Amino acid sequence: MITATKQPRFLIIQTAFIGDVILATALLEQLHQARPDAIIDVLVRKGNESLLANHPFLNEVLVWHKKGTKYRDLWRLLRIVRNRKYDAVLNLQRYGTMGLFTAFSGADVTAGFNKNPFARFFTYQVDHRFEPGVHEINRNAGLLTALGFTEHLQANALTRPKLYPSDADYDAVKIYQDQPYVCIAPMSVWFTKQYPMARWVELINALPAHLTVYLLGAPTDTAACDAIKALTGEGRAVVNLAGKLSLLQSAALQQRALMNYVNDSAPLHLCSSMNAPTTAIFCSTVPEFGFGPLADVSRVVQTPETLDCRPCNLHGRVACPLGHFRCAWSIQLEELAQLEF
Repeated sequence: MITATKQPRFLIIQTAFIGDVILATALLEQLHQARPDAIIDVLVRKGNESLLANHPFLNEVLVWHKKGTKYRDLWRLLRIVRNRKYDAVLNLQRYGTMGLFTAFSGADVTAGFNKNPFARFFTYQVDHRFEPGVHEINRNAGLLTALGFTEHLQANALTRPKLYPSDADYDAVKIYQDQPYVCIAPMSVWFTKQYPMARWVELINALPAHLTVYLLGAPTDTAACDAIKALTGEGRAVVNLAGKLSLLQSAALQQRALMNYVNDSAPLHLCSSMNAPTTAIFCSTVPEFGFGPLADVSRVVQTPETLDCRPCNLHGRVACPLGHFRCAWSIQLEELAQLEF
């Protein structure tokens, strides 16, 4: 338990991927609500720190240089963390490296998920489960419940994650907002999470002709987005912005889109963080895993077919194990193309 008589200092650990860090920002909102006086630091892997720029509730973002100097940099961070004597460390990771890090953090209180192999060394072990109705936001909030902040957490309520693009980020995308537009983020790290390229082309051609379509993604997505643009019908206004916008600039652009089409991937959570209208396409994965959209105007579109092989994996695969990829190809274009629902 954290006493109310002193200004507490917390460390939140989330060294997974972009989407996981975005969802972890809901915990920042909840923790600030529970203890507005708290000093809050966050530990992320190198490359994800830009997401948390301008965050009003954060004191410092610690960055783990995981590639190349993984363990040497971990010792550097551990020395920093132990010297700061945190009141509580909240570990959102279920993997051993950060479990051991948490156990040796020197914090007065440690909390993490019971699936972590070093959970027995935490002060509090929180149940982690995948079941319908339990979003990742709910799971993370369980760490605050363990610390005794239950009065600030409504039962089964969802606190949306939130990012804070700067004025410069909004200024950078103004040139793209002088006409009605939709955003499409067509790629994913995992092939079986990606709606097929040919179907993205069909969707773009089915949208109202007056809409500009912005293709979003990382620099590595540029070639694929170029291919999608080249295959769309003549006269369609399609602009490839993959690799040209930062994550916060992409979020600022999504915020004012008429619709954002995304896979079960990081751009989905960018939309949630900006309360931007979202059509989330789930191929091999399912929203019951707890990573669905959270915007006020949002929906999930998935195959109408009952497939014994779906879901085939929690994170997605590099190829369909059965070769047919029916979970993606059977999604109905007519349902996707609807801008109002």
